[in-house]
Amino acid sequence: MPASPSSSVWCPHVTVACVVADGDRYLMVEEEVGGRLAYNQPAGHLDDHESLLTAAARETLEETGWTVELQHLIGVHQWRSTEHGDGVVRFSFAARPIGHDPARPLDTGIRRALWLTREEIAAFGDRLRSPLVLMSIDAWLAGQRLPLATVTSLLDGDRYP
Repeated sequence: MPASPSSSVWCPHVTVACVVADGDRYLMVEEEVGGRLAYNQPAGHLDDHESLLTAAARETLEETGWTVELQHLIGVHQWRSTEHGDGVVRFSFAARPIGHDPARPLDTGIRRALWLTREEIAAFGDRLRSPLVLMSIDAWLAGQRLPLATVTSLLDGDRYP
């Protein structure tokens, strides 16, 4: 049923994240969130007029200084943020590191990028930004990999497929 002019349409936050693996270590960010330190994969919001694939690579570069090559879609995860209470739909991608620019300034709030094992990441407990951090890594470790062609964009300048 279409929404009436007086009703509103619920819109979740659409986010992207990258599981970037190098052997048994994963690229993570240490960030200040609401006055506390939290740990997350390189992740962020999808911008208007931006494809999901472009957003995932951009966020990784902006938060870590690492250029990555996206390889697979790991999954789409729905969650209600305990941070702001809003719904979140997160597209998690697997990526491989291509190159690093240590002189590149990181996004506001990002303290540093670091490489950690799954065990070190799990040890952060409630300092993880969300339960989606380990969920994405565990899905990747379990072999969950969908082709990038699963995610298509018909925005101007994007190619299909």
